Amino acid sequence: MERDERKSRFEEIDIYPVTCQRLSSGRSDLDVLEGIIEGGAQIVQLREKDLCERDFFQLAQTFRNRTAEAGILLIINDRVDIALAVGADGVHLGQDDFPVRAARKIAPDLLIGVSSHNLEEALRAQDEGADYVNIGPIFPTGTKEGIEGFLGPEAISKTAPLLRIPFTVMGGIKESNIRQVLEAGARKVAVVTAVTQAPDIAQAVRSLRNIVREWYAGE
Repeated sequence: MERDERKSRFEEIDIYPVTCQRLSSGRSDLDVLEGIIEGGAQIVQLREKDLCERDFFQLAQTFRNRTAEAGILLIINDRVDIALAVGADGVHLGQDDFPVRAARKIAPDLLIGVSSHNLEEALRAQDEGADYVNIGPIFPTGTKEGIEGFLGPEAISKTAPLLRIPFTVMGGIKESNIRQVLEAGARKVAVVTAVTQAPDIAQAVRSLRNIVREWYAGE
């Protein structure tokens, strides 16, 4: 798939589930993936920081096979090489990961997303050629180590008007507060534990997607 087609498909997403096995209530990433697919999500990010390189590659390959079969986008966290090796649709980079411009040189057809924790980082990622940026953490969260404090929904309304590329939002977002980020202008909402720790993963994905779609219905 070429980058333009991937960008077009990315525009259509609503909920952006991110995996984390240690936060999945004893279930495997593959169990979580099946729930995500059943729930109708159009994208998933494989994020496993505790695996060795070989195990992460093998898991990524399994994810690619299953997501290709299901017809959803696969984003690999951090690892441009593994994203390329398994034929993923994109890679998501943190502020201390591989530089965006270098990633684009070796992976011209991949979607490249970048985490940002303030307006300056978001605009820099955009200028360096990212396909999308993530704004966060919006609310307090235990999934972002080394990040102190949180931005609040107001960061969305402050940053969004200055972006020419799509953005996702992340950090402590769940069914009880998702409307706050939608009201601030978010349309693509990344979640970890709201999905991975849900008793019924598929139902959690469906419920979150319905909230987003109902919010923007009629536009």
